[in-house]
Amino acid sequence: MTRHADILVVGGGPAGIAAGIAARQAGLRVTIADHCRPPIDKACGEGLLPNGVAALRSLGVELTPHIAFPFRGIRFEDNKSSVAAAFPGGPGFGVRRTVLHEILIQRAMAAGVDFLWGARVSLQSQDRIAVDGQAFQCNWVVGADGQNSGVRSWAGLAPLFPGRSRFGFRRHFQAAPWSDCVEVHWGDRCQIVVTPTSSSEICVVVFTENPQLRLDCALPQFPAMAAKLHGAPITTFERGDMTTLRRLPTVVRGRVALIGDASGSMDALTGYGLSLAFQQALHLADALVRNDLCRYQSAHQQLAVLPGRMSRLLVAMHDSAWIRRRALRLFAQKPDLFSKVLSVHTGQSVEASLGAGQVLELGWQILTA
Repeated sequence: MTRHADILVVGGGPAGIAAGIAARQAGLRVTIADHCRPPIDKACGEGLLPNGVAALRSLGVELTPHIAFPFRGIRFEDNKSSVAAAFPGGPGFGVRRTVLHEILIQRAMAAGVDFLWGARVSLQSQDRIAVDGQAFQCNWVVGADGQNSGVRSWAGLAPLFPGRSRFGFRRHFQAAPWSDCVEVHWGDRCQIVVTPTSSSEICVVVFTENPQLRLDCALPQFPAMAAKLHGAPITTFERGDMTTLRRLPTVVRGRVALIGDASGSMDALTGYGLSLAFQQALHLADALVRNDLCRYQSAHQQLAVLPGRMSRLLVAMHDSAWIRRRALRLFAQKPDLFSKVLSVHTGQSVEASLGAGQVLELGWQILTA
């Protein structure tokens, strides 16, 4: 028996499900196949920026304080400087990855998306696709199968460069959030990000280039945070993953399109991963219903511009303690500048922009701070 759909999405994580929901809302028949079965977890910071929250709303998913924790902005700090800024257009939300995954699945099923869990997809040629050994006919294939995407390789869309990789290790603690911001704590060659996910739980992630550096080893660099976490029950085991700054020259070829980490990624410290994927999903659905993947290619490139700049700034701050100290000192001295950078980064400021000249100006201010 041959299965049929307008679109076959390979990968049932948040990016793939978002693509399925958006396409289904546009009237297309969608099947999502994944070799895993839910709940599917992944080590991530679990924070959604306001533009990601808005994209979810367009997909019919409304985050509320009953299922997620609203945070007003972001705080950067090290042992000498601290600066915070609020999002100008509404809060972001911290939400457990497994909770978000289940919400997306329920929304997709209500929209009429078909799921094939525990299924193996065989991509034999552009005209021969099989799922669990049975032929599958579709007009489009969407690769949402992560950083090591098999769809990307099959379509000949392998990245031009391998990209810059680091590691993230995540753990949850039973503790009431002590801040209404996501906190980014800067240490020696590592950062710790604290995201509230409920009124009684926080997500703590350490980012580093050292695959041996775990949270317990990193915490002594952050005595104030260690004191706050002291005695707090650990509610999940430590889970790790790789985060890569990588941009592909093209994310479409023939009848194949990539989304989420399969289509390139930012350093996870930007907090942009899921928010970017949800925005991509809306543009992809528009391109598919118009039978014009070039529209998606163009939108994908545009969406990546500002997060890419922020990724490069954050990686530079990670690589150089000298740059980091000056950047944090500058932001602490000029909180309005930090607020502008944050509003541009999250896509919430129409008037504010950081063009090439302003990026150079910002770099000069950091160097002379």
